[in-house]
Amino acid sequence: MIGAILGDMIGSVYEFDRGNKTKEFPLFVRKSQFTDDSVMTIAVAEGLMEAGNHPDPEVIHETVIRSMKKWGRAYPDAGYGAAFIHWLFTDYTGPYNSWGNGSAMRTSSAGWLYNTMEETRAAAKAAAEV
Repeated sequence: MIGAILGDMIGSVYEFDRGNKTKEFPLFVRKSQFTDDSVMTIAVAEGLMEAGNHPDPEVIHETVIRSMKKWGRAYPDAGYGAAFIHWLFTDYTGPYNSWGNGSAMRTSSAGWLYNTMEETRAAAKAAAEV
C-alpha cells in the first residue's frame, strides 16, 4: 500500500504525459502530490478493515462506499472525474457508470488484510465493484 501511494505521488506529475518513456527521472519534484488514487486507496483500506477478516461482498460494498464518501469529501480537490464527484456528494450509493480504470489499483490493501488468496481475491473484487 505504501508503494501504491508513493507510486501515485511520483507519477502524479507525469499522469497525462504521453511523451518520453525514459526510466531516468527524479522520483520527487516540487509539483509531486497525492491524487484521487491515494485518497481512494486509503478509503478502500479503511472500508476493508471495517468489514473484517471474512469478506462478505455486501458488507464490503457498504463499508467501502461509506469510507470512499468520507475520504473523498474530506479531499474534494484530489483530481476525481466529474461522474465520481457527483456521486461523492450525493446520498446515492449505486453505480455511477465509471470507466473503472482506478478500481483495481485502489485495492492493494486486500493483499495485506486477508490470509488466503481466495479471501484476498474476493475482497479485492468486492471493493473494485464499488
